[in-house]
This record gives sequence, C-alpha cells and structure tokens, in this order.
Amino acid sequence: MTPGGTAAIVLAGGRASRLGGADKPQLVVDGATLLDHAVRAVSWCDPIVVIGPPAHVRGDVTWARENPPFGGPVAAIAAGLAHVDGDEVCILAADIPRAVDAVAQLRRHPSGDADGVCLTDETGAPQWLVGRYRTAALREALESLPDAGRDASIRSLVAGLRLDLVDAGGLAADVDTWDDLERARARPATAGRPVDQEDT
Repeated sequence: MTPGGTAAIVLAGGRASRLGGADKPQLVVDGATLLDHAVRAVSWCDPIVVIGPPAHVRGDVTWARENPPFGGPVAAIAAGLAHVDGDEVCILAADIPRAVDAVAQLRRHPSGDADGVCLTDETGAPQWLVGRYRTAALREALESLPDAGRDASIRSLVAGLRLDLVDAGGLAADVDTWDDLERARARPATAGRPVDQEDT
C-alpha cells in the first residue's frame, strides 16, 4: 500500500456468544456471507486485513489474528494495524448485513480535521466498528492502553479521538442474535447490486 491510501481492517474473530458460538461471519444474508458483504464493502481499500481464523471469502485479503485469540476488538485492531501503512484505515465489523451501503455512507462524509468519522445507529449510538480513522490517531490511542489493548473496550480506544458522527439509521445494524439474523434476512442486505454467488 502506498502512503496516503486507505486500508481496511475487518473484524471477524469474535466468540458470537449470543449466537451459541456460531461462525457468525459465515452466516448467509441475501445470498452471501456476512464476511463477503464486509469484504465487498471495503473492496476499494488496500490492503484488506481480516482479523479472525482463515475462512472462505470472495476477495483478496490478508489474514491476521489478535494475540491471544478472542482478545477483543481493540486487540484485533492492533493486529490489523501491524499490516497497515497509510494515512487512513476503515474499520468494519464482519456482522453488518448492509455493510456495502454503510461504508458508502462513510465515504460520502470526509473526516476533514477530525480523527475519523463513524456511523450512528437508529438510536443515535455511535457504531465505532463502522468507521474511517486516521491511522496515526489510532496508533497513538492504542499506545495509551495497557497490554496492547487486550480485553479493552472500543470505547476506551476512541475516547480521546475527535470523531464526526453520521446518522446511518438501520444501515449500521449488526447481527448479534438469531432474531437480528432473521430481521436482516427479511430485507435486502444492500440497495446496490446483489452479491452474485459466483463473484470472486
């Protein structure tokens, strides 16, 4: 990746405890896995670093793992940053059915002088794992946390960052429960071109 570009870190290594430990990134919505939706959403980024156990995915990605596994989202971001060299990084959880539209919303709102921009959900709550951040700001915030961010909350990582919030309504809705999955399957995952099963 050339300096000045945008990388992506896709978080796909959680325990999915509210789904009984199911392989959440491989759940299918609208003809594609949640992981495929995420990777397609950041296909404009270089590199795309997926944090989690290697799995089938359509796209050219670099696999990495937080140390230790299941060390939480901040530890996962730290693992991804080790593969990133550029001014900006897109952080995306691999459980957003409408990831393509969500990331498109992010791209329409440049962060300007802020440290980043992230979406808010229907309640107005920030969705920090659907955001674009200045790489240097993330690295500096990470350095202030103990144990390389292991078991740290994402809130603690972004607490000191200047972020622009963008209302995205239901675009930022994630899948944490089986009810969430059924709701996602009841509506199209993206307003754009459907994901073709033969896409690579």
